[in-house]
Order: sequence, then structure tokens, then C-alpha cells
Amino acid sequence: MFEYTITQEISCQCVTAKGRIDALSASELQKVFQQLILEGSRALLADLSGVHYISSAGLRIFITTQKELKKVDGEMLLAGLTPQVFDVFKVSGIDQLFRIVSGPDGIGAPASAHSEAASGRCVKTDQVLIEDIETDAPAGSLLLIGSTDKIENAAYTEADVVAVPASQMRSGCGLAALGDSFDDYQNLFGEAMVINGNFFYYPAVRRPSVDFMLDAHSNPAATYKFLHGFGVNGDYRHLLSFKSENEALDLADLVSAFLTVSRANLIGITLLAESKGIWGMNIKKPPMGNRQPAGPESIFSSRSFPDWFDFPVEPAYAGAVVAATGIAVRNSRELPKALQPLFSGGNLFHLHGGIFSKAPIGNKVRDFDRELARIFNELDVLKIQHLLGQTRFAGGMAGIIEIEV
Repeated sequence: MFEYTITQEISCQCVTAKGRIDALSASELQKVFQQLILEGSRALLADLSGVHYISSAGLRIFITTQKELKKVDGEMLLAGLTPQVFDVFKVSGIDQLFRIVSGPDGIGAPASAHSEAASGRCVKTDQVLIEDIETDAPAGSLLLIGSTDKIENAAYTEADVVAVPASQMRSGCGLAALGDSFDDYQNLFGEAMVINGNFFYYPAVRRPSVDFMLDAHSNPAATYKFLHGFGVNGDYRHLLSFKSENEALDLADLVSAFLTVSRANLIGITLLAESKGIWGMNIKKPPMGNRQPAGPESIFSSRSFPDWFDFPVEPAYAGAVVAATGIAVRNSRELPKALQPLFSGGNLFHLHGGIFSKAPIGNKVRDFDRELARIFNELDVLKIQHLLGQTRFAGGMAGIIEIEV
């Protein structure tokens, strides 16, 4: 017989278990721990005072949970170990992996997800709480790539392809592909993003799968093939951690809050967050001249749009990790005319996001780039999409580059 209860203590979430933790109950307990971690818990206390037996299958759950928490600067603690249960931990040689405490009062104050920003400032709106660390980084720059003029009629040709050296682009997004020969990649163009020199794109084919090149910027010969897009170069002026004041936060509200933090008219954004529902779209066919729609009709027309774009009818990927990048503007009318098409439909932002598998993410904002690298190396990436304003997040981190144009 196995049962458990969950209580919220000041310093942690406490899971009190009773009965046997063996092969029959271990999977249930693992789901409990995993759900608490995905909901944001970073300090978990397992009260085992009611446990009279634990097998190796049960021990494995605790080891796995501890490893997962350590990746995001968290910790699992143990309390109430009976002599027979403690002996199992000790004989197995894993007792040193855990801190054993008397109970919730013995843990001490929890490490705040935002305490490291105490030397910065707090920005609070009706929707979001932001902790901001401002640096002395100078203004960055924007690289405009190709043109959107030919997308409406799917009229791009080989002459429109722009080869961008990976070393010249820290972040950015657009329609792009990888390859050396136009004959090889001309039918693969799709939604793409670059974050810290890591390239991801979603080929616009019948059964797409994300292709990527990690650390592309370190390869002098690496180039991205763009039809159109933009790149952002520079250092973060602001490092932010954010969380919703309500159940979830719309991307449109989050971007508005970022523009409150920064004084620049144009900013580059890179963010890492937990999804509460993705509203995104992606092109389903590469907009090349050999795929032009019949007659002069635009691929954005009501009749053609479903054939050309995967557009959501409801949010998806709740709980997934999202890494996204792009730009946002305070007043698009103050931009040079060449940049204004980047903000269509009156939107203040243009972001592409990579949707990764479910996992906890760290919250130490000074380790933002390191956490991005960990996500890229450890998690599966499912899709790259143009993010819409209804996309919702629970919380996360972001880096802001102030762009001078």
C-alpha cells in the first residue's frame, strides 16, 4: 500500500510518502516529482517517515529527480528516514547525494528566483513582474537580409538567396535553409532562427523535422541561406527574469513590458520560457518561383492561405520549453522605411520561437546564455514557428539588446 500528500511549506514543496516505494509505486511518485518541478518547484522535501520499505527501483526515482533539480540549481532533500530506509540509501552509496534535514524548518530560506537581481530594479505592470539587471553594453546593430517583396506571390529565385556567414550574426530570424547547392536546398526553405550562433530551421516539406547547426558561428565556413530576414548583433543591455502576476502571460503583454524596461525604440529580444500555450504559424511550402499560385492571387489570400500556412485554431505545446528571438519596436514610424515591413499588421514585435520538449529550466539570469546552451544540447526541438501575440508563458528569462539604427 502506497499513498502520498503534498503540502506547500515556506521553504519548499513537501511530499509526504507512506507505505512501500517499490517497482509498483515508483512510477507514481516519479510523476508527482516531475509535475512539481515543471510547475516551478526547485526545492523538494521528501518526508519518508511513513515509509517502511524502499527498493532499488524506488531509489532510482530519487536519484533521477535529484539530477534533474541540480541542472536548474534546485535540490531534493530527505527527512524522516527510518533506520531501515536510511540503511538502503547508505548501502547503495547514494546517501551522500542528498541533504538530510529534520523537516521543512531545517531547510532554511529558499533561494529566490529573483534575488540575484536585487542590485538591479523591479518593474511591475498589471500583467508581469520583471527583475532587471542593466549592463553598460553599447548599442547593437540590425542586419537586414533580403526582402519580403516576393513572398506574397511566392516569386523567389536563386538570385534572391542571401548567404550570411554564421560568424556575422549573433541572433535573428527569417525564412532560411542550410546547404551548399541551390538545387539541394531550394525546396527546404522554412521558418528559421539563430540564437547565440546556433541555427535552427523547420523545412517547409510534407513531413517536416527541425534541422539545426549548433555553434555554427565557430565554423568560419558556415553560412546560412536566407530569402529574407534580419540579424541582431551586440551585447545584452538588460538581463531579465520575469513571471506572470496571473496564471499566464501573453507574449504581446510581455513585449510591452520589455519596452518599458528599455529606453530604446528598437530592441533585440532573446528569451527562454515555459509555455502555457503556443499560438504560432509556419509556412508549409517554400515560396519559390516554381511554386507560384495560379494567377496573381497572393499566398495570403483567404483561398490560398490554408494551402501555404500552418495556422493554429487553438493553443498547443503547453508545458514545453520555448527559446525565441527577434525584435520589438516602440514606434515603427520612427524606423527607416526599409525596416517597417518587418512589423506587419500593426504588431510591435517579430519573433520566431523554437519549441523544445518539456523540462525544467534554470532561473539564474546571469547564467542565461549557459542555460540556453544546455537546452539546445539536451532537449529535443519539435518545431520552429513565427510566434503570435496570444502565445502564453508562465515565466522565464530574457536578454535585451538595444539597437541603434
